[in-house]
Amino acid sequence: MSEDLPATTVHETKATKEAKEARTAQEAAGEPQAGQAEEPRAAGTPRAAKAARTSKKSGTAGAGKGAKAEGADERAEKAVAPAAPLDWSNPLRDPQDRRLPRIAGPSGLVIFGVTGDLSRRKLMPAVYDLANRGLLPPGFSLVGFARRDWEDQDFAQVVHDAVKEHARTPFREEVWQQLSEGMRFIPGDFDDDDAFEQLRKAVEELDASRGTSGNYAFYLSVPPKFFPKVVQQLKKHGLTDAPEGSWRRAVIEKPFGHDLDSARDLNALVHEVFDPEQVFRIDHYLGKETVQNILALRFANQMYEPIWNRSYVDHVQITMAEDIGIGGRAGYYDGIGAARDVIQNHLLQLMALTAMEEPASFDAASLLTEKLKVLRAVRLPDDLGEHTVRGQYAGGWQGGAQVPGYLDEEGIDPASTTDTYAAIKLGIDNRRWAGVPFYLRTGKRLGRRVTEIAVVFQRAPHSPFDTTATEELGENAIVIRVQPDEGMTVRFGSKVPGTSMEIRDVSMDFAYGESFTETSPEAYERLILDVLLGDANLFPRHQEVEESWRILDPIEEYWATHERPAQYASGSWGPREADEMLARDGRSWRRP
Repeated sequence: MSEDLPATTVHETKATKEAKEARTAQEAAGEPQAGQAEEPRAAGTPRAAKAARTSKKSGTAGAGKGAKAEGADERAEKAVAPAAPLDWSNPLRDPQDRRLPRIAGPSGLVIFGVTGDLSRRKLMPAVYDLANRGLLPPGFSLVGFARRDWEDQDFAQVVHDAVKEHARTPFREEVWQQLSEGMRFIPGDFDDDDAFEQLRKAVEELDASRGTSGNYAFYLSVPPKFFPKVVQQLKKHGLTDAPEGSWRRAVIEKPFGHDLDSARDLNALVHEVFDPEQVFRIDHYLGKETVQNILALRFANQMYEPIWNRSYVDHVQITMAEDIGIGGRAGYYDGIGAARDVIQNHLLQLMALTAMEEPASFDAASLLTEKLKVLRAVRLPDDLGEHTVRGQYAGGWQGGAQVPGYLDEEGIDPASTTDTYAAIKLGIDNRRWAGVPFYLRTGKRLGRRVTEIAVVFQRAPHSPFDTTATEELGENAIVIRVQPDEGMTVRFGSKVPGTSMEIRDVSMDFAYGESFTETSPEAYERLILDVLLGDANLFPRHQEVEESWRILDPIEEYWATHERPAQYASGSWGPREADEMLARDGRSWRRP
């Protein structure tokens, strides 16, 4: 039978048999097993009774029995001698089997700014959800760093409360207990050398007690102005130096700089400490299932790609709308605005995925190559005044409540010119998209929360139905809904049942929640797991960040020297000037 088994399995079977014989011989001789302490056993225990019986039986046996026992002792000593570790692999797992999930190896995560809103609502629940799904190693460790006078148990309680409130998966006590054993908290400022020394010692202690193998990711959930200081401190205290065969990675939240020059300076500083492939810039939109489905939609199906070009597409609209104001983020938001906060990263990334050519393979290098081709081919409109719009929300009624305008929000300068709405028109100068405008818009206090990509097609070159009722027939469109109702809609014309030839638009809908039994994971779940796995497919690289700023900087410079932002009522879909911008091209905004 052994001929049919892998060599490693046969080796293990023999070793197991020999070890079993050794244990039997030891028990017969009344000796402790290897690795057990030689402590007296209670006389009433089964093993003690068995040893007594064996001893009594051995005493009445002849010399031949004694020689046999001595031979057994020699075999036992030989069998329990430490053997070289086996280079064992699971014989049942086929490398081509995609059904089994990817599970992170031994590792830990250090979160700077762990007391912030992002950490409480997204990061810590995502870590728990990964553990609950069995995608983290048993010894996974979570270290928090912040300016709070907390002990480890205080931090564990904060994580517990955040998980209870925001986790996607059900709370299970056994998962929580295993996760909480690896939690540590380091109090201190980013200038505090003693705190970073404590962090280094905590990492070393967890390495020994939890078996993290020296693998750590440092998540900078802090304002961008602190990025340089944290990175320099990590280098100063040796936290970026991974042991042989291990890794260290940095995870950085947006915004990465505030213009092209600052982004280049920050990239240079970070790359002095971490190699470019060790830096993971988080754009949580790229972790959403529907965004990843853009590539599947285009390149896994024959029905879409042949018409995904200038010969059939009239224009593309990419919208990210929020129905909330700035909340308590006045200190962060004022001076940054909607264009820097959303268009520079989220919307330009969505545009690149929508417009890119087919990559050679689905790996980080191939995706970067194709996305960079799109970003470098972007052409700004000649007249920025005619084809860009910025606005600020005014007071009004939204969701049944009266809400203040942006300039009336707490902490906002009444003379602020920061945009809460931005709309721009871009072109892509390549063979596929020449002449097709891409309209990007984002705003706060709009009609509802929605993010979508609408690929709007040209009208039929000839319609034989012009003499019939076609007033409600619009343009064909493919609409990819990124959030909140993840899915896709295809809009096309159909005849209305009846005697006359009346044609109007209908929609065919695909929803993730209805087509799959498994719910979509949160974006941060996928992204944190990818960081631990070292998979950079869904993370913008520094070249993409710099190209995005190259596109946006001239627009921001133009706005800075021209009139104040246009006003729009809260709950509406933006300023009148944005509607006029599309009307000049003979088009109109979609109503999501």
